[in-house]
Amino acid sequence: MSEMPKFYQKMEKDYKEVMASVDRLGKAVQNAGPLDEKVTQLIKLAAAATQKSEGAVHSHARRAMEAGASPEEICHAVILLVPTIGYPNAAAALSWVQDLL
Repeated sequence: MSEMPKFYQKMEKDYKEVMASVDRLGKAVQNAGPLDEKVTQLIKLAAAATQKSEGAVHSHARRAMEAGASPEEICHAVILLVPTIGYPNAAAALSWVQDLL
């Protein structure tokens, strides 16, 4: 996996216990069901897009690629959101995905 963003590293340094708890929670929810890493990251990508979080969209698109998602699958995960979050929000998220592709 590529290096974590500088701000995330600062959070880990400044708030070790909190960030360790966040990491444990992430692992617990990941292991709570049968979804594989690729599907999990596509779901998290979609959630990040609904929250208009550019950093999280970048993170989960990158992680989805690392888990084997194709650029087409990643873009499709975002395009599927048009009826739910609207074209402007989905287009913004797709532009953030394009930063990585």
